Amino acid sequence: MEEIQWDDFEKVEMRVGTIISAEAFPEARDPAYKLIIDFGDEIGEKKSSAQITRRYTQEELHGRQIIAVVNFPVKRIAGFKSECLVLGVMGENKDVVLLSPDQRVPNGLQIG
Repeated sequence: MEEIQWDDFEKVEMRVGTIISAEAFPEARDPAYKLIIDFGDEIGEKKSSAQITRRYTQEELHGRQIIAVVNFPVKRIAGFKSECLVLGVMGENKDVVLLSPDQRVPNGLQIG
């Protein structure tokens, strides 16, 4: 594992957001959802592609708070503009468990 400096960590903007929309993404190479996430007034809404179909249904995701990196460059995935990276614990076989606060908090709060 490569060590990073504290300054490197401070560059990563991790924020709390609420999923307001989740829809199937059949064009993706691996099963995924297209998400729209509300990060509050300062950041607004961002889109993300997330390979989380093994553990979560679209209905379960609506209204769920998550943690995401919001300052990566936009990444195009099968023509879809992914604007943030939703964080999760990667298990075997790409079985992802989403990271989320254990209590409801305002959207946009920074992780640090």
